[in-house]
Amino acid sequence: MGNILEIDDLNFSYPDSPRKAVADFSLNVPEGEIVVLAGPSGCGKSTLLRAVNGLIPHMYSGEYSGEVRVAGAGVKGSNMRDLAQKVGFLFQNPENQIFMFTVERDVAFGLENLGIPRPEMRERVDEAMRLLGIGDLALRAPHELSDGQKQRVALAGVLAMRPKLVILDEPTSLLDPKTAGELVDLVVRLRKELGTTFVVVEHRLDLLVRVADRLVVMNEGRKALEGTPRDVLFGEEADKYGVATPAVTKVQKMLAGGGLVSTDRLMTPAELAAKVGRGR
Repeated sequence: MGNILEIDDLNFSYPDSPRKAVADFSLNVPEGEIVVLAGPSGCGKSTLLRAVNGLIPHMYSGEYSGEVRVAGAGVKGSNMRDLAQKVGFLFQNPENQIFMFTVERDVAFGLENLGIPRPEMRERVDEAMRLLGIGDLALRAPHELSDGQKQRVALAGVLAMRPKLVILDEPTSLLDPKTAGELVDLVVRLRKELGTTFVVVEHRLDLLVRVADRLVVMNEGRKALEGTPRDVLFGEEADKYGVATPAVTKVQKMLAGGGLVSTDRLMTPAELAAKVGRGR
């Protein structure tokens, strides 16, 4: 499998800014991976996402060098219309991208803007709603829905565009734990069924680290750490860069120091409790 996303030595600074928002950043993401991007506020995550979906340099001016490619095409040389079909973006607050009178009209909005023929549009909208399990909401008004349902509607609109890469920006921040867990399960299923590649910016790592292929930590615009979630979270530098290590992982690391458990993989709270219980 080839790389869906390639970032080569990206540097960007906003006008009149004394420092680079992103500095010397490189990353390759193969097709079908789930990559979690973490780091403290102001570390450059949002700027990096804008560079991937084309808002930088097409909508935000500044000093730009390096290259970003999605599905082999350079972002800088592509127009926003083409990029919208390669990179899907789910905002932190789904209400920022839900504004039509019914769910199915909202899911179809991006396709209408692209001038997709009606038969194909109908097929894509139906498929996206089926994948997200929201077919029964088709004629509902989005403002009547729960936060979790709104999140699914917004994601259906993204998937209807059939992008190779989907970016999720803090997707669980407005969701209760149960709904957040359902969203993470959905990401795993879409990766399996569609081969979709995901880059997820998230602070609530407890839900994502057990399904992600890689964890990338940013600090002051640079890539500070990169590896499997296990390697990064059990390493010595995660706390140094403000990574919100899940509580269960902290306990697992502490118990491993006493030889009670191993660190060969990240454990769930239930697995950790069972392991410690058996060791008594």
